[in-house]
Amino acid sequence: MTEKLAIKPARGKLGILTPGMGAVSSTFMAGVEAIRQGLSFPVGSVTQLGHIRLGKRTDARQPLIKNFVPLASLDDLVFGGWDIFTDDVYAAATKAGVLPQTLLDQLRARLEVIKPMPAVFDQYYVKKLNGPNVKSGLSKLEQADALQKDMETFKRKNGCDRLVMIWCGSTEIFLKRSEVHESLTAFEKGLRENHAQISPSMIYAYAAIKSGIPYANGAPNLSADIPALEQFAKETGAPTCGKDYKTGQTLLKTVLAPGFKARLLGLNGWFSTNILGNRDGEVLDDPDSFKTKEESKLGVLDAILQPQLYPDLYGNIYHKVRINYYPPRGDNKEGWDNIDIFGWCGMPMQIKVDFLCRDSILAAPLVLDIALFLDLAKRGGLKGIQEWLSFFFKSPVVPTGLYAEHDLFIQQKKLKNTLRWMMGEELITHLGREYYDE
Repeated sequence: MTEKLAIKPARGKLGILTPGMGAVSSTFMAGVEAIRQGLSFPVGSVTQLGHIRLGKRTDARQPLIKNFVPLASLDDLVFGGWDIFTDDVYAAATKAGVLPQTLLDQLRARLEVIKPMPAVFDQYYVKKLNGPNVKSGLSKLEQADALQKDMETFKRKNGCDRLVMIWCGSTEIFLKRSEVHESLTAFEKGLRENHAQISPSMIYAYAAIKSGIPYANGAPNLSADIPALEQFAKETGAPTCGKDYKTGQTLLKTVLAPGFKARLLGLNGWFSTNILGNRDGEVLDDPDSFKTKEESKLGVLDAILQPQLYPDLYGNIYHKVRINYYPPRGDNKEGWDNIDIFGWCGMPMQIKVDFLCRDSILAAPLVLDIALFLDLAKRGGLKGIQEWLSFFFKSPVVPTGLYAEHDLFIQQKKLKNTLRWMMGEELITHLGREYYDE
């Protein structure tokens, strides 16, 4: 046993605020309401259904994670957010068409009262969308100030003790780190001068971090993962994490690729294509937004397979990713993968995967888990990038100078060992018993 982390109790209400209240956010909020009313079950949620082993295997100690660490209760969650459209959560969920209408109708009274605040938005960064519910006539610094006021008002009106912000908005155009991102001084000067390299998601991240509120980025765009905000989060005590929810096709890649590497099977090529018809698909129909998503999806294989260490197996992979907007499919995405591998004596083999998934159904429990774990990190005094939450993201954010770990199973070990460390339990190394007992 080691010393426990001093974690403040999860007393009072936790407000979860989402920039973007479309398919993912409305599915998340409606799902939690359904669970609270006994109408559904939290499938896919690590915080609600996951167990954690403590001590030796012979100890038979495997409590639920929610009973092991002091997480906020689902009954204490309050929802809000911002969107460019005025639809309340019931209307948004109905339009998204992810959950059965019969379920939404049972929750209607609870969902209709969750209405979006006017959003910080600029069509330059998301070319395929536009809407009327936006903050207008403000500089980027004034927009950040307005978001801080929104959070203060929401917290007061809803009697919340704490807040968390989770980006559930659309994918913005591809931006690279530049001089304006390198320091807080440069970034705040850029806010005052409406610098083009500061996107709306960065403004939300800045507002949250300045208020000491945990922030997570669920999209692949550059957001809090810049030096200026990385350092600022350490100063204000705001835990951060991201980016890009690990849901459909990439989730399977982070399961399959570690298996190939573990067995030292070679890989010649991996072709991935998707069709989807929701708002995300419409946004990604724009080449600039797709570039952002492509970078997130392409980086996974190299990080897992380490071609610099295994050049004969993975040094010449052809990796192609395509996303196609197909309105009839709605939120029911289909991802096809053709994987060309090779084995003993270089003999070729193939694997075909056809994943008919539902993006928002896979993403919704991630939003819940990220929010609850970020709140836990905040109450435990953890600051800045929370690398132990990489488990939930396609393109995990790590401190400057480190490389991201993409292997789903290594990420899971890191997450659970972090929880053990928080609670003063021994870390699990999976050594044999003869070594463990020594």
